[in-house]
Amino acid sequence: MSFVRSLVLYTALALGANAAAADTATLEALRDGGMKKLNFHAEPKPVPDIVLVDDKGQDRGLSDHRGQWVILNFWATWCPPCRHEMPSLDRLQARFGGPDFAVVTVATGRNSPQGIDRLFAELEIETLPKWRDPDSGLARQMGVMGLPVTVILNPEGQEIARMQGDAEWDSDSARAIVAALMNGK
Repeated sequence: MSFVRSLVLYTALALGANAAAADTATLEALRDGGMKKLNFHAEPKPVPDIVLVDDKGQDRGLSDHRGQWVILNFWATWCPPCRHEMPSLDRLQARFGGPDFAVVTVATGRNSPQGIDRLFAELEIETLPKWRDPDSGLARQMGVMGLPVTVILNPEGQEIARMQGDAEWDSDSARAIVAALMNGK
């Protein structure tokens, strides 16, 4: 990592990344390592509020998280890159989760509740929700092709960024981006 990039990244982390200026250019400057795959959109995109199912069989929707910044992760139990990134998503939620931020994981397609439970136990996932998109309706409407796909939603529930593939979501770069977003709220 270059000296200048390191200085920007660590200053952002230390100061909470004063995000009154958390515009796209500022956020893009915070991307490093695997987070370089994260693409910010010029304009927010609408996201459908499709009915999802939680681990208790109850209907849920992304509107449950209005008012929060959301890291929305599409994954499946059979997907090795999904399994790889899940612990870092859990650590990100443990660090930042609260009234202004949530990591929401959505198992898309055929993922049994028992299989999800086994995977969470095996990976020692403690803070993430076990939401399912059994017919892949949300994934289809959001153009998810391949897994994992992670999108960032603003507090209005609009997509502002997207990444195809896995990443270390608790890296310095990812934490700086989340801090910048939250401090700009």
